[in-house]
Amino acid sequence: MTNYKILFSAPYMIPFLDRFRPELESHGLELIVPLVQERLSEEALMEYAGEIDGTICGDDRYSERVLQAYAPRLKVISKWGTGIDSIDQEAARRLGIQVRNTPNAFTTAVADTVLGYLLAFTRQQPWMDRAVKAGEWRKIPGCTLSERTLGVVGVGNIGKAVIRRARAFGMKVYGTDIVPIDHVFLTESGVEMTTLETLLQYSDFVSLNCDLNPTSYHLINAHTLGLMKSSSVLINTARGPIVDEAALIHALQQRIIAGAALDVFEAEPLPADSLLLKLDQVMLAAHNANSSPAAWERVHRNTIKNLLDGLGIQS
Repeated sequence: MTNYKILFSAPYMIPFLDRFRPELESHGLELIVPLVQERLSEEALMEYAGEIDGTICGDDRYSERVLQAYAPRLKVISKWGTGIDSIDQEAARRLGIQVRNTPNAFTTAVADTVLGYLLAFTRQQPWMDRAVKAGEWRKIPGCTLSERTLGVVGVGNIGKAVIRRARAFGMKVYGTDIVPIDHVFLTESGVEMTTLETLLQYSDFVSLNCDLNPTSYHLINAHTLGLMKSSSVLINTARGPIVDEAALIHALQQRIIAGAALDVFEAEPLPADSLLLKLDQVMLAAHNANSSPAAWERVHRNTIKNLLDGLGIQS
């Protein structure tokens, strides 16, 4: 049996390693398990250059420099979850390194999270809770979802799930995407596809559900924020760098937009000195929209299968 060295750095899987270790070692895999908080940096990955045959990872920074140092030994990167923007995919292709992920892994959990933010802002629940606990008996004006318009940027699996939920609550929904969307879904859902500019101008809520790629980096910036209603709320459960965070902070401070709900950030964990922490009209979470034990278990199993398949091992 061929012995392979595996860098096991997926933070969601490490707590359950004792459960997976016997299965992996039965296939002749030797596991190297570094200390990981959120992700391994480029420099941290360079410590294992030339030693690794495969990896199970989270959002580790597999840059061209790292991949060149790992080649030709590295055969497969098995990414826990969907997003692969932290991996230089062009360099991986050129070097013959397989990149495998688990698409459509967290559609339900993320779509439910977006719905939760929509309800929190329309019904003003977090702010009423704070007021009552502070001794204030204030009736903060709210509204229903059916009185508001949602704009969905990125109508993939998650975007479609968000649209279905919003439509079930009676919301008018705009959508925008860089690829054509199936006409059956458009007819079934009643979503109106339009340009990004029009969506931003007419939506009360803007939900970002697109991939991070060269076309979406800082898609939300000073200019696009300026197109939004002053009463609108931005929701980002996709990737942090889709939003120019400095521009967003300025827009919130100057009341260019009314609020934001952010599950992801340009730097994670969110720095302790981030001005976002001081803004009352912002809801923040620690990149946790994917939280779902059932979904995590499916992703654990698929991530292991992707690794074994990439190494040519019968699972």
